[in-house]
Parts: sequence; C-alpha cells; structure tokens
Amino acid sequence: MGITEKAAYIKGLFDGYEIDASKKEGKIISLMLELVADMADKISALEADNKELHEYVEELDHDLGEAEEELYFSDDEYYDEDDDEYDTEDGDYYELECPSCGEIVCFDDSLEPEDIVCPACGEKIGDVELCDGECDSCCEDCDNK
Repeated sequence: MGITEKAAYIKGLFDGYEIDASKKEGKIISLMLELVADMADKISALEADNKELHEYVEELDHDLGEAEEELYFSDDEYYDEDDDEYDTEDGDYYELECPSCGEIVCFDDSLEPEDIVCPACGEKIGDVELCDGECDSCCEDCDNK
C-alpha cells in the first residue's frame, strides 16, 4: 500500500467512525487529513519524478562511459599502470603530479616539457626531464634502459 492509499484509508476511517467535523477535535482531524492527503500526492509526484531522473542519469552515465572509453581507450592505445605512461601508435603519453596542487597532468611527447601548465591550478609545472634511458636521474631500475 502506497502513501496515497494509506492517506485515503485513514480518511475512510475518519468518515466511517462518523466523527463530528463541526466540533473542535473533529475539525482539526479533518484539516490534518486533508493536509496528509495533499502531502501524499506531492510525495508520490516527487517519487515519480525522482525515478524518471534516476533512469535518465543512469542512461547518461552509460553513454558517458562509452564516450570516455572511445576517447581515452581506443583500440590503438594501451595504458600501463606500472609505468604511468600511455603507449600509442602516435607516441608516448606521460603522467606527472603538479607540485603546486597535486593534480595528475597528462601530456604527450609533442609538448615541450618547460611549457607544461597544470590545467587545475594554472601553474607552470617547471623543469621536467623525460626519460629516454639516458637521462641524469636514470638508475638500474629504469624501464627505459
């Protein structure tokens, strides 16, 4: 039994008990039952709207997921989480953390490292050295050696 049906049931009980609506108590109960019925109608309408919006958001989320997959993970692309690097047919994509705000910034090898600006805070990232296996900070564990 839904909220609207419950409100109607209580109104039916009120009418069935033949409570005198002209007396103080009866008038108050009658007005409260009208209020409950109005509230039940509004709540039912809100529940229907909420259900419709929820279905719409689920549909949008599904469509957005498909679009993200198409844009970010197409067939010619592979992401290696261990290297924090995208490997594609077009070149390499790198990730680094912005020293100002901590946001992860992705860029490809077509950008000059000194020109990289964090899209979140707008600060220049600064000196970035892309490892080609022969950089100053290379060590034995470097994957590019």
